Amino acid sequence: MKFPENWLRQHVRTDATREQLSATLTAIGLEVEEMEVIGEKLDGVVVARIVECAKHPEADKLQVCKVDIGTGALQQIVCGAPNARPNLVAPLATIGTQVGTLTIRVAKLRGVDSNGMLCSAKELGLDADASGLLELPHDAPVGAPLAEYLGLPDARFELKLTPNRADCFSVRGIAYDVAAAFGSEVVPFDATPMPALNDAAMAINLDAGADVPRFVGRVIEGVDANVHTPIWMAERLRRSGIRPISLLVDVTQYVMLEIGQPMHAFDRDLLKGPISVRRARANESLKLLDGRDVALDDQFLVVADNDRAVALGGIMGGFDTRVTDTTRNVFLEAAHWVPSAIIGRGRRLGLHTDAGHRFERGVDPDLPRQAIEIATRLIVEIAGGAPGPVTEAVLPEHLPQPQYVPLRRARLARVLGTTVSDTEVQRILHALGLAVVPTHDGWNVLPPTRRFDIAIEEDLIEEIARVFGYDNIPATLPGGGTRLAAPTETKVEEGTVRRHLATRDYLEAVNYAFVDESLLATWHATDNAVPLANPLSAELGVMRTQLLPGLVAALARNAARQQTRVRLFELGRVFHSNTGGAPLETNRIAAVACGAVTTEQWSEKTRNVDFHDLKGDLESLALLSGAQLTFKPGTAAHGHPGRSADVYRQTEEGEDRIGWIGQLHPRLAKTLDLPVEVVAFELDLDPMLARNIPRAAVLSKYPSVRRDLAFVVPETVRWADVQATVKAAAGVILRDLLLFDRYSGAGVESGFKSLAMGLILQDESRTLTDRDVEHVVTEVVSALQAQHHAAIRS
Repeated sequence: MKFPENWLRQHVRTDATREQLSATLTAIGLEVEEMEVIGEKLDGVVVARIVECAKHPEADKLQVCKVDIGTGALQQIVCGAPNARPNLVAPLATIGTQVGTLTIRVAKLRGVDSNGMLCSAKELGLDADASGLLELPHDAPVGAPLAEYLGLPDARFELKLTPNRADCFSVRGIAYDVAAAFGSEVVPFDATPMPALNDAAMAINLDAGADVPRFVGRVIEGVDANVHTPIWMAERLRRSGIRPISLLVDVTQYVMLEIGQPMHAFDRDLLKGPISVRRARANESLKLLDGRDVALDDQFLVVADNDRAVALGGIMGGFDTRVTDTTRNVFLEAAHWVPSAIIGRGRRLGLHTDAGHRFERGVDPDLPRQAIEIATRLIVEIAGGAPGPVTEAVLPEHLPQPQYVPLRRARLARVLGTTVSDTEVQRILHALGLAVVPTHDGWNVLPPTRRFDIAIEEDLIEEIARVFGYDNIPATLPGGGTRLAAPTETKVEEGTVRRHLATRDYLEAVNYAFVDESLLATWHATDNAVPLANPLSAELGVMRTQLLPGLVAALARNAARQQTRVRLFELGRVFHSNTGGAPLETNRIAAVACGAVTTEQWSEKTRNVDFHDLKGDLESLALLSGAQLTFKPGTAAHGHPGRSADVYRQTEEGEDRIGWIGQLHPRLAKTLDLPVEVVAFELDLDPMLARNIPRAAVLSKYPSVRRDLAFVVPETVRWADVQATVKAAAGVILRDLLLFDRYSGAGVESGFKSLAMGLILQDESRTLTDRDVEHVVTEVVSALQAQHHAAIRS
């Protein structure tokens, strides 16, 4: 937000110096990003009129000008400006004046005397325009000091506003904060309604519901659009960073800067029929003021007449109904566009406008009528014309209604750590434009409609703190004992997981939580994806539903840079949409690996990492919490059909699927342009971290017995199923079950495999006898034969 100092001081009276004003604005949260002094040393620069111009006899680009500076005698000035011409009013630096680093003296230019210098805006430090002389209005008083005529010296402030302070995108909004900080009051503002002088009006229909609950319009007939913008208005606009264009446009810009309400002026004669505010139709097009044709859809709001869109709601007006020098009848509009209906719309079209910037953050819904009255007064006083009645369409049920916010005296003192007197609290709140009703324990405060950021007690405490002054709040160290939170034994710390994976040669990666939707589509992971309403870029448009897409992308970038052995892991959250509520967030852990199992060395033959290597890493991780994992053929679309598995954790109720492990599908690897085979896993983190409280158990003092068995089973039988059958059949004396061999080939029928296992048997109360062991073996053999068609291998 840019604004000139002198304009601000018209809205709030203060004796503070420029430096004090700058420092205080920053101290109360309106950070001054830049302050530029304008026209500080213009003594000796006067308003002058060029009476005649003649070509310089010795130079093609110079002119010899006779200039009137109000003394009765014409001054001879040699000038090279391309716009120097008779009757032009421009600034003249007289003899002895210092302009920048140059002191003006009597000089001869190519043999012709010159008694001063006609100046451009850049030479005077007023603007960046150096294309020619600064052209002043024809009625500017010749001979008057330029500084006096232009209201100089002045200073241009540029504030870096936080998104919650949309009320400070206007000079008057800033004035409230300045008044509170300096113990002053905002100067009353004249917004007296202009009486209607005719019946000219346009009907207004609101067809966008809650998105546009208020629209105000007014017709002014017989306007002289050729009248120049007054110098005082043009200078305020220029010092606020806006180039003056024409009176009707400049008035709308001026009102926006002064009170914060964006407006638009239409040529009434180019509008056909009543005005309606509606959603754009599919494939509807609109030519904007900047000359661009844009294609719209129902996500955009438009102002329309009978058969077409004439303005892009809350962002920019249309080209076909713009005001020009030939405009005689004007239709002014000011509306309340809610932020949710405007956010991101301009960005979709590559537009960033002052109006859109304000509406995205929120504009006072009570301002439109006031803005219409102020703009009407300015236009009629400067350009004439007869205003018609103000026409207002409103949906009261959709307008925000301010609510009283309680502020407790004790709570204020506790949060700030100091006591602020009741008188000072009420003074600050009143100066900020808030209504205050004292109560027995504090105050009930009603924020004005422009203060969207005040909704809870903490917001009011913040207002008191920043205006009272953070420097006035003592820095006090917290007292009392600090409570130490003991880590729970029912959960493994995430730091332990990170350290464990680091010891197994993995590096931690941190990826964005938002990704490209097309990347998720490649992984078949777009179900219940959460789109962002205001993404940083098109490539970061949705929240991630899996960790692996980002992690594999990181691996691919490393592999593309000659890193043949990559092992990465990530702990993070994934997001899924939730009907009627906030997105569901799930903690996940994922890891990826490619290349050799170990770093290159002389003592071991190099081989690439495979499913079983990664499975070993996962099972070692599960041992941290004592989780019992089982694996079943994978169902994920991104997994290799024969080399991936779904991961289950055993619970008292059964088993729960917690993730996936395996090799990426070759088709996916090709799509992602992966030069190597990649193995990976991704699991829900919380089930992996949960553990039972360790309990002491008696170790048996009796010897264990081992029996080795070899069975031939169909190739389709999974070891996990065999393992479950053996454990159920062996009963409580089975201490451990080991699979020490798997064989298929010569001696084993095609379509079958041989599994050799060791049963470790032990009792806690006695030594097992041969009969006990044989009974267990018999039960195991019978169970395997019955359930898996297993046969003892001969």
